[in-house]
Amino acid sequence: MERMTTSEQLALFGLDDEAQTYHDAGRTGFFSLLVAHDGDKQQSSHRLTDMPVVLGLVDTRRDTWMTQAEFIRPNRRVVNLARIGLLFADLDTYRQPWTTGRTPEALAASVLHHCAAEGVPTPSLLVYSGRGIQAKWLLEGTVPRQALPRWNACQRYLIDRLASLGADPQAKDASRVLRLVNTVNTKSGNVCRAVHIEAGQDGEPIRYSFEYLAEMLLPVARWTIEQQCRDRAERQQLKLLSGGKADNLRGFSGRQLAWDRLEDLRNLAELRGGVREGERMQHLFWRLNFLLLSGATHSGAMYHEAAALASELDPSWSYRSKELMTLYGKAKAYEAGEKVTFGDKAFAPLYTPKNDTLINLFQITADEQRQLRTLISPDLATERRRERDRKRDTARRRAAGAVDREAYESRSAARTRPWEVLRMSRRSWYRAGKPAATADGTGASPITAATGANGLAQVPPLLLMAEPAGQAAGHDLVCPQRNGAAPGRFARRPE
Repeated sequence: MERMTTSEQLALFGLDDEAQTYHDAGRTGFFSLLVAHDGDKQQSSHRLTDMPVVLGLVDTRRDTWMTQAEFIRPNRRVVNLARIGLLFADLDTYRQPWTTGRTPEALAASVLHHCAAEGVPTPSLLVYSGRGIQAKWLLEGTVPRQALPRWNACQRYLIDRLASLGADPQAKDASRVLRLVNTVNTKSGNVCRAVHIEAGQDGEPIRYSFEYLAEMLLPVARWTIEQQCRDRAERQQLKLLSGGKADNLRGFSGRQLAWDRLEDLRNLAELRGGVREGERMQHLFWRLNFLLLSGATHSGAMYHEAAALASELDPSWSYRSKELMTLYGKAKAYEAGEKVTFGDKAFAPLYTPKNDTLINLFQITADEQRQLRTLISPDLATERRRERDRKRDTARRRAAGAVDREAYESRSAARTRPWEVLRMSRRSWYRAGKPAATADGTGASPITAATGANGLAQVPPLLLMAEPAGQAAGHDLVCPQRNGAAPGRFARRPE
């Protein structure tokens, strides 16, 4: 049987195959399609379980884009992200003069060469979009919403490394849509198709561990960041770092903290069974502020994200977008890298309140704080830190061979009472050197047990005590009661 050529294999890699590399129809959640129709674009969201049917109905003659991530609600707003299973870059190679006249396969070869030269892992898939190249790095699993700030950091650094290939800096967020394989690009008349598949050992497109990609892409590895955070926490309390976008890692802890605060406010609403009418704008304002501060979205998509957050608070609520104009201005300044000077310190233009301010503003009780991640009092933060330290110390002791107290006490002499098996008193058992019982329930004699490995007595038993002073050698000792000697004295046997 003849083997298929690479071009024949790529031709068989169709619309369903490409989508299934980063979407799983067996999971819960939603994906979205964006379709060009009569000069406009229409978006629709569908359940992942319906993906095979929906993709089978796609009109390949129209421009069609698909979300790369999966969402918890039927829209592609980043606040509703469920998970994402790849990294990607949209390379507008047609904007680069050196690409003129090159075939899609030649463009793919150039991308592979550049990745090797820059130390970027080889993309799992290269898709010709009709004019440019879509590079995708598939993951072994999915990245949950909690790790979105770190995923964003990898995306930013990846786009920077591929800038000379025309990487679109606006196409790096988790809500991004990319062209669907086998659909036409009406701007060029070319069909979107796979032009390179990097196969793994199983013959399928290679998949990478997210930890591995983060180590390769980020200037500082995750464990180094975590160690720095632990060392810093031992010296001082955690403070929000200023945001800014001067580089990829500056403010990384601040962006993660901002995302966690957004999640805490959403969890707070769930704990309270919803948000009251007079508090909805307050919730919307601060949620949107932390969303922007986390870097998960930008000012251009702010009002779309605000609409999704408002619908989450109350589907029937018609909020006034004018109340968010101030926040929009601050978001624009934040993206431009501007700083606000207060005293001798510079801060991000977006709001970076202290925990106490938010706790008082939202009247968060102590019981509610225990179910939140970051909006907690200093006392609770200290309590959690001590608990983490205790668990870490316990794990270190276990690794060194130490046993826990319950196991230690279960094997202690006070619990097992080995002297009872030997029919001895506790004191006699200790004086005899703690003899162990044999399989038949008996132990060594007191004399044997008291003798060490060198044959010398470790504990002098009564029968081996030295004879009294003044005793002549060669004379036997007899009990005084047997020859009438004075009580308490040993008598010499008559010759």
